[in-house]
Amino acid sequence: MAKAPSSSDLPNIDTSVAVVDTPTNGKPAAKVAAKAKADRKDKRGAKAAKPAPAADEEDDFLDDRGNFITRFLNNSAGWMLSLIVHMVLIIVLALWVFPIPKSFDTLLAAVKGEDISDEIVDVPEVDFSDVQVEVDPEQLDIQPDTEVIEEEVSFSPFNEEMAAAAPVELSDFGLSAAPDALTANINAFDGNQFEGRGHASRAALVRAKGGSGESEEAVEAALAWLAAHQNRDGTWHIDHTGGECQGQCGNPGDIENSLKSATALALLPFLGAGQTRYDGKYKDVVGRGLDALVRLGEKPRQGAGASWADGGTMYAHGLASIALCEAYGMTGESQLALPAQAAIDYIVSSQNPNDGGWRYSFQQAGDTSVVGWQIMALKSAHLAKLNVPFSTVEGSSRFLDFAQIDDYGTGYAYTPDAKANYRPSTSAVGLLCRMYLGWKKDNQGLIDGTARIAERGPSANDFYYNYYAAQLIFQMTNGTGPMWREWNTKLRDYLVQKQDKQGHQKGSWYVDHGHDTDKGGRLYCTALACMTLEVYYRHMPLYQTDAVDMEFPE
Repeated sequence: MAKAPSSSDLPNIDTSVAVVDTPTNGKPAAKVAAKAKADRKDKRGAKAAKPAPAADEEDDFLDDRGNFITRFLNNSAGWMLSLIVHMVLIIVLALWVFPIPKSFDTLLAAVKGEDISDEIVDVPEVDFSDVQVEVDPEQLDIQPDTEVIEEEVSFSPFNEEMAAAAPVELSDFGLSAAPDALTANINAFDGNQFEGRGHASRAALVRAKGGSGESEEAVEAALAWLAAHQNRDGTWHIDHTGGECQGQCGNPGDIENSLKSATALALLPFLGAGQTRYDGKYKDVVGRGLDALVRLGEKPRQGAGASWADGGTMYAHGLASIALCEAYGMTGESQLALPAQAAIDYIVSSQNPNDGGWRYSFQQAGDTSVVGWQIMALKSAHLAKLNVPFSTVEGSSRFLDFAQIDDYGTGYAYTPDAKANYRPSTSAVGLLCRMYLGWKKDNQGLIDGTARIAERGPSANDFYYNYYAAQLIFQMTNGTGPMWREWNTKLRDYLVQKQDKQGHQKGSWYVDHGHDTDKGGRLYCTALACMTLEVYYRHMPLYQTDAVDMEFPE
């Protein structure tokens, strides 16, 4: 709206009478001036000759004028006062509903506009509010965590105040089920007493399970780096060089459509460290990230639920499903219940009906790598008391039967038709998924397969393999014994040493020629390495050692 000009805005105007040269028709100027003066005198005389109004007429005139002013003031006082009161009320209500961000001025002063990514996601709004429910999962029985880790780590100034999250509308996705926790008061995952999420229990677990002061510093530095590379709309991108980075770190990934996968992948290390929307020094980062992730859900062209598949791939959807289910399981946020269930329903509908697996596109024949992310998401959903059909669980077990390289299931190929090729990474995935699907620790195939992974040792550049193998050995040993100590010491110390210690890339990792490191770049490497160093904490339901013992109901 244009601003009304004030008196100070107006140009200086000379109000004195201008002298104008008028034509005299050849007469001397003095005569013309004298005649004009006489004419003015005659006019003044004529005006003076007019009769003055009688005294009573003059009084009547003044009275009428005075009465008009009095009536105007008397009549207007009420509505003017009412107008002022209503304007004050409107201003107060506006400030209450739309509060001014506390750090907005600081934000503008601290961050230049060109230093912040302007990438704002424009996706169809998702609305789950009209969902038809068939089965109500059990209500979570969980306790809130109020302890906050107090280490001082600096991170991006724009993380203190990001763009406000767009309102999430969750519409007709035909979910097979939705949790009844939508109206329940739910706050956190119910782990055992030694596996709580507070600072004291975390320190105890780090000491007991093989962490170190250096590994804790590495985790904190990694979280700070991830927080500093969050986009202003709450998302992350595999090409992390936007925002305040401006290419200072180098080694960006080359996946163009990666908002969903990168946002989910970046959120998981925060959740693994016990950071939620409600607890922890990064609660604002996590809150914006979860809001952004929910916004990115779309109605799929095929299948039920909602899709978070970047470029149509189930890799991204599996990661997003894990992030949503873990966050819901940890906090019980009612606004995450339907999105998490919708993500699971899309996994269920996307399963290949023949081999029971998943790959890149809807109901495509499976590969072990993609299957691993979906099984972890299904297990996370089950731990969060969401609805997971047992038929889907049976199908995923059938896929692993097809993909195992021998009758005992000691190793797993990339796809069932490549069974002659043993792969350490897919074997670690397959063995860990066998545990999530019900294999007990005394299963001979699981024992032999885990021993083979442990004997091989950690990889110098395959962070994907390290992440799955670390979880496998940790779950098998409960974080104790010589097998775990040898594996953990090698991997922990290597990751601490390999982490960047200087410059803008401080706290991040990047390795050449690793498992998809050229595609995933520095953000991918950093997230996987950080999650690997968080295996001791068991903050996330999926990382609890009893998670493998909680079988899917038939």
